[in-house]
Amino acid sequence: MNSPQRLFDCIQYHLDKKPLDVMLSGKEGGQWKKYSTQAVKDIVDQLSAGLLSMGISSNDMTAEGRDKIAILCKNRPEWIMLDLAVQQIGAILVPIYPTINVNELEFVLRDAQVKMAFVNDEDLFLKVLSLKEKLPSLKDIFTFEHTANARHWKEVVDMSTPELISRIPAEAAKIGYEDLVTIIYTSGTTGTPKGVMLSHRNILSNVMACIPCFPPRVGNEERSLSFLPLNHIFERMVTFLYLFNGTSVYYAESLDTIGENLKEVKPNMFTTVPRLLEKVYDKIMQKGNELTGISRKLFFWAHGVAEKFELNKKMSMGYSIKLKLANKLIFSKWREGLGGNLRCIVTGGAACQVRLIRIFTAAGIPIMEGYGLTETSPVIAVNRFQEEGRMFGTVGPLIADVDVKIAEDGEILCKGPNVMMGYYKRPDLTEAEIQGGWYHTGDIGMFVEESFLKITDRKKELFKTSGGKYVAPLPIENKLKESPFIEQVMLVGAERKFVSALIVPSFPNLMDWCRKNGIETGSHEDMIRQPKVIELFKELVESFNKFFNHVEQVKKFELLPAEWSVETGEMTPKLSLKRKVVMEKFRDAIERIYN
Repeated sequence: MNSPQRLFDCIQYHLDKKPLDVMLSGKEGGQWKKYSTQAVKDIVDQLSAGLLSMGISSNDMTAEGRDKIAILCKNRPEWIMLDLAVQQIGAILVPIYPTINVNELEFVLRDAQVKMAFVNDEDLFLKVLSLKEKLPSLKDIFTFEHTANARHWKEVVDMSTPELISRIPAEAAKIGYEDLVTIIYTSGTTGTPKGVMLSHRNILSNVMACIPCFPPRVGNEERSLSFLPLNHIFERMVTFLYLFNGTSVYYAESLDTIGENLKEVKPNMFTTVPRLLEKVYDKIMQKGNELTGISRKLFFWAHGVAEKFELNKKMSMGYSIKLKLANKLIFSKWREGLGGNLRCIVTGGAACQVRLIRIFTAAGIPIMEGYGLTETSPVIAVNRFQEEGRMFGTVGPLIADVDVKIAEDGEILCKGPNVMMGYYKRPDLTEAEIQGGWYHTGDIGMFVEESFLKITDRKKELFKTSGGKYVAPLPIENKLKESPFIEQVMLVGAERKFVSALIVPSFPNLMDWCRKNGIETGSHEDMIRQPKVIELFKELVESFNKFFNHVEQVKKFELLPAEWSVETGEMTPKLSLKRKVVMEKFRDAIERIYN
């Protein structure tokens, strides 16, 4: 087979080269259920045939005319099987975050005129079912888990016949490189969701440009663990990268089981977002804090060595010896805890603390930070596996065939085969964001040493104090989060006299500190009201202020008693902060600061 032209070509690509014993795998009843390339092909073809029997088709091949199928589901092999089955008969998959609120869900299902929805379980079935009466286009809802009064997805597979299967090649032949493959509605942090239309070319060009950035294959079996939501383009694109690269994909059961799943799968790589990486680091540090005597001393000595690590710099002989020793005694255990076979971790979706990347990299776990958006399929730049292609504090060099220029106001503009077709049914929005072929990212950045892209802030997140000075919150927040006592933080100060912060303490570390200092802990609320605790945070904030210029310094703060999360509404499903929601929810705390 020549170079692939469509995402669903990944199956034939492998059957022609070297079929995998494990193409996809997920846990069923506590055991890993494995699907070979051939098994995936058989199920995908049957599923396509079943959809054809139900009248699903590419119709007139226009974006509006082609049938839409929604999926609200956790990561599992069936997710990708459905994606491939829908693609090869020319229908369009509309992935939706399982945690979406009902009003947004209704908007997406109506806007896309979704004909059929596939959901994970009973909860999601009831969520979609509650809207069915209001949505004339929605004909059927199928579940992946057996659910009372719901149709199971295997019913679609069972509708397959040899005649219908023989129709698939002709349907697939209608679909070309430039054709639409998916509509992804971006989470509405800024109002109504927008449907991003991505073509095979958009995503496939991204896959092919990213393969050389990742570790080269070694040995026969490459494994990855997948847990970032597949309905986000980052994990979905990387999945196709795995599939074209001959890497087996194992799906974690949930975010809570990642630790166990890493030990079972022993993956060579996985993708993550900074929030989860911070949690892994916090767990490691917690274990370090529980140690005593010489073990504890060694742990923190090794950690100190890692903090001094530099990339692409000749380190002294003495330092190299210390690092080798730290690796042998301490960091080998960190790597074991992550499965023992990791060659790299790729992070994206938000800015990652440089300190974390430095420490993990020194510990023999290279962190490749990248950057992109749903509208750019997603990758624009990424730090490479090869050390000379990595630089701390940047998102790496641009990938092949992608151009970036920095506008006069510092905004990053992107052009290339990865830039979306446009927003579904919204030519007005498309025109506003793509001008002369350049997509306006809304991020502010610059080039370091000519080729490394550095993101300095979100254009929308910059704010102006009442004194007319601009403040970029992201770098300041990231710096503050380097403290083991600060779990989450958000800067405030638009149209105000000075900059302040809402701080969520790292409660396990704070509790530990309180115990050592003879302070009654009680509830989180009680803890953050303790005068000694407030004093601790005052000193902490003061110690960080020396890194910022006068305007950026945090003059006052409020401590909050509970972590921000997706469930409580302050975080998006990809774990970015919803600033507007936080401002609204904690208005009283903000007013206390400024009164």
